[in-house]
Amino acid sequence: MSASRWFTLAFSALLYFGLRWRRNRSKLPLPPGPKKLPLVGNLLDIPRERQWEAYHKWSEELNSDIIHLDAAGTSIVVLSSMEAIRDLFEQRSSLYSGRLRLPMVVELMGWDFAFPFITYGKRSHRRLFHETFNRSAAKQFHPQETAAVHEVLRRFLQNPHDIMGHFRHMAGALIMDIAYGIKVLPSDDPYIQMVEQAVHNLSNASIPGAFLVDIFPALKYVPSWFPGAGFKRKAKEWRKGVREVLEKPFQETKRNIVRQSCLNQFKSLIKGVAATMYSAGADTTVSALGTFVLAMLANPEAQRKAQDEIDSVIGPGNLPDFADEPSLPYVAARSFDGEMLHLLVRLNLKIRIINIHGNFIAFPHYITVDDEYRGYRIPAGSLVIGNTWAILHDKEVYADPHTFNPERFLLDGKLDPAVRDPETAAFGFGRRICPARHMASASIWIAVASMLAAFDIKNAVDEDGKEVKPSFEYSSTGVVS
Repeated sequence: MSASRWFTLAFSALLYFGLRWRRNRSKLPLPPGPKKLPLVGNLLDIPRERQWEAYHKWSEELNSDIIHLDAAGTSIVVLSSMEAIRDLFEQRSSLYSGRLRLPMVVELMGWDFAFPFITYGKRSHRRLFHETFNRSAAKQFHPQETAAVHEVLRRFLQNPHDIMGHFRHMAGALIMDIAYGIKVLPSDDPYIQMVEQAVHNLSNASIPGAFLVDIFPALKYVPSWFPGAGFKRKAKEWRKGVREVLEKPFQETKRNIVRQSCLNQFKSLIKGVAATMYSAGADTTVSALGTFVLAMLANPEAQRKAQDEIDSVIGPGNLPDFADEPSLPYVAARSFDGEMLHLLVRLNLKIRIINIHGNFIAFPHYITVDDEYRGYRIPAGSLVIGNTWAILHDKEVYADPHTFNPERFLLDGKLDPAVRDPETAAFGFGRRICPARHMASASIWIAVASMLAAFDIKNAVDEDGKEVKPSFEYSSTGVVS
């Protein structure tokens, strides 16, 4: 028999068994999920707000930590346990590290430089970021973080009413200093305003279903003058703000650098990393610290215990520094291992858990090929979501998880290593985990510890001397809650 005939038979056999294997594999059931309607699937079942709670409820009702939903043809797989998340996002990270195509945000608005949106495999941005912000390297920024916190304490003393405004200025000033070496103005800084507007537009553009072009990408080729193409005109306007975020601070930094050869060589990469750092870090830090204030207003006894610990360690009238971290287990230890920050993570703090579906669920991963897990079929083209809220409210790990209870993390006055560290879920999963998590953790720790050392956080009072209590409501229509 000729070699060509052998090749033809072998190829035919491989094709036959390959198709048979694929056909058998396609018969695998999907993970359990709520009943699907024709055409729309579960689209009408998924709430526009607090999706994480609906996902968790379905997981409990179906007794499964992996569920499947169909949103009008979009396959969604939700993982509600660390076991499933580690199995897929870590053990099979090469399959589960993709990102969903977002034509409005990435292709029309121009956020293609931001590595949360960059296709997995193009890792130069994350590599550069990791070299500067890994656990050891991030310590070099402790002086800037401490200085930024001391400045915000002074601002609180001068004006205790604009809490969120002060947090926003602190976060913006710190990141501008670290990323670009630029000192911002004490008020109405154009850089901070510029990024705030760009991130606001990003948040609006990322709401699921806000723009049809994300469902039908071919619409991006429709001319701007065409009826119904208002999204093209809006994207063009928003793109100007995105380009300003990318270019303006970088160009100022470039002008301040005498030796530019290395900078020019890696200009595009450095611009993208710096702009990503600012746009991704500003709002999340503000939300985290605002949540801390709410937590202290709602739980004055926990605030008092934390302040007593600080006074016993560093003495009244002194401000903590990073060397005090190990001695303040109730307030916080490194990487969210401490009580107060444990509480924040579980109560409402989700650093870098910002995504197109809202808060409390990690940024969706995307799988481009069919996969099998526990006898279930994970279809190609699925969004695979880690339900962080469910993990941080796991009754098997955190007894009575909805109760504010700092002592749950302590054993004999020290942190209990047997209790799962919330950081395992708070910064995302697998190869898509937040590369700035060490700096984020450090910045929030020094801010929390310093505020507790310097101030009592209490409800405001009205003209009649009655307490004005906050509503504790969050806005989560966009990417940041």
